[in-house]
Amino acid sequence: MPKLISFVHPTLMWGVLGLYLYTAYLGWQSGRLRFVNAETRKELVRNKVGLKHYQVSSVLLGLLVLGGALGFAVTYINVGTVFNGTHGKIGMLMMVLIALAASLAPFLQRGAVWARISHISIGVVLLMLYLWQIPTGGQIVQAILKGG
Repeated sequence: MPKLISFVHPTLMWGVLGLYLYTAYLGWQSGRLRFVNAETRKELVRNKVGLKHYQVSSVLLGLLVLGGALGFAVTYINVGTVFNGTHGKIGMLMMVLIALAASLAPFLQRGAVWARISHISIGVVLLMLYLWQIPTGGQIVQAILKGG
């Protein structure tokens, strides 16, 4: 059973990556509202892309933090320490970054340009870190499968 628990984190995080990409798409669609023609704008507003981005992002925040906490718990169970390597440290950074991005929501709703630039920048950095975590996470899964 403990070995099976080790695979909850990577399985969840693959799902979170898919949700992250969908959230980024909704955010991009929401950002287009400022630059598109009236007809396209009506369609985007009708589809409630801004509201969907906000709602899906809330779920994303919760799942990413939950996934990170599960990763730390499994690392502690398997290794006896939480921060065993770079993967865990980057995971902690990712949890901080997604919380920072979410904390900008009230300023985004008021149209603050600095918040929009910060939110998008944090999102891009978070995506790059997420993609970097895939091979390092794969190495950890392989080590678990080998019994190490």
